[in-house]
Amino acid sequence: MNLTIIYEDDYIICINKPNNIVVHHAHHSRFVADEDSLLQLLYKQFEKKFYPIHRLDRRTSGIILLAKKTKYVSKFQTLFTENNIQKTYFGVVRGHAPTIKIIDSPVKGKDGKVYKDAETHLHTKNNIVLDIPVKPYDSSRYSLVELHPKTGRLHQLRIHTLKISHPLIGDTKYGDKNHNVMFAENFNWSNLFLHAHSLKFKHPFSNEELHLIANFPSDWISLLEKFNWKTPL
Repeated sequence: MNLTIIYEDDYIICINKPNNIVVHHAHHSRFVADEDSLLQLLYKQFEKKFYPIHRLDRRTSGIILLAKKTKYVSKFQTLFTENNIQKTYFGVVRGHAPTIKIIDSPVKGKDGKVYKDAETHLHTKNNIVLDIPVKPYDSSRYSLVELHPKTGRLHQLRIHTLKISHPLIGDTKYGDKNHNVMFAENFNWSNLFLHAHSLKFKHPFSNEELHLIANFPSDWISLLEKFNWKTPL
């Protein structure tokens, strides 16, 4: 598998990560022998190591930055920790989501014990009603939402959309099983509908203003066409 390069310079490489690829395997991961991580795929493609600056969940597709040398990582990570980078995601959620919503709700940290402040800004771009029953209703409703996380907590967007009763479609942990099954059975779409669409920031070394965009994967393109939703800019 050749990964799509969105942007590259002397300091970083920006990749469009496909669905269902982990960025790097955890120690003693059960998947190590079965599949390549993003870092392993990059090494096969370029024969060199890269160093993740931030993370994406395994099932989230889209834009991810990696540094070419470890000494460059901290400068770019500061953009995230100081909220000097604009992150835009798109998701498909159950129900008709609010037109605008600020979700300000703590999320558990990696240790699963301590809650940390988390904030997400949601804008609904489109919605639809389908004449396909999903228990307990005779029809089903969905929304296309634009998401701007202002913090970077583990599973933040997946948890926050659930918090407002509009879980992401295809989310097997926080989502609605009945709607996930409907999407798979009727449309053959089983991936998580959460896509890291763009990053906008000032390059900490070159001072160039960058707006990097990751194209949607094939299931997203099919859904946008099927639902007659305009492709978000």
